[in-house]
Amino acid sequence: MVSLNNDWDEILKGEFEKTYYLNLRKFLKSEYTGNIVYPPMNDIFNALKYTPYKDVKVVILGQDPYIKPGEAHGLAFSVQPSAKIPPSLRNIFIEMHEDVGTYIPNNGYLASWTRQGVMLLNTCLTVRAGKSKSHAQRGWEIFTGNVIKTLNGKTDPVVFLLWGKDAAAKNEFIVSPIHLVLTAAHPSPLAGGRFFGCKHFSKTNEFLKQNYGIEINWQIENL
Repeated sequence: MVSLNNDWDEILKGEFEKTYYLNLRKFLKSEYTGNIVYPPMNDIFNALKYTPYKDVKVVILGQDPYIKPGEAHGLAFSVQPSAKIPPSLRNIFIEMHEDVGTYIPNNGYLASWTRQGVMLLNTCLTVRAGKSKSHAQRGWEIFTGNVIKTLNGKTDPVVFLLWGKDAAAKNEFIVSPIHLVLTAAHPSPLAGGRFFGCKHFSKTNEFLKQNYGIEINWQIENL
């Protein structure tokens, strides 16, 4: 039984009993037994554990976890403190620097964002080592789609940052007019730099300031 230790437990209590999820769970048991899979099993649901439903003000939606050792820990685009900053995250930091003036930190651990109400969610929550999208179409897209639908139902405004085609596909679930949806190319170098100039960080803060009187402190401190 999945335990998230916050209000997501009640909100998603029926999700983990659905047929698609039971099939997904069976697949994951086999994968974690016979292969190297990221993130570690206990970190799969960190996006939900770190940011309770009631606190969500921003959702950054990515693709699937990093595929190299020591990087993925259940938060989209974030890496463990000791890991080298991956190219996608470095591009995010470059865009942040150009957009809101943050400096490029010496690490890619983004947990400080989650404490401010930023949910770092991937469309697929697991991946086989070295094989991007290897756990696609196994049920995660249904699960994360239902998470997005639930967040769409919030009566408080949320900013959804959809980065890449997989993330943009979730736009169909965000129908409430109170929310702000911003889409951009994936920050991966493979996107040819089309992520740069999206100004999602300043646009998010402008929206939050108008609706909550607060802004996200995007700066990641050096370790």
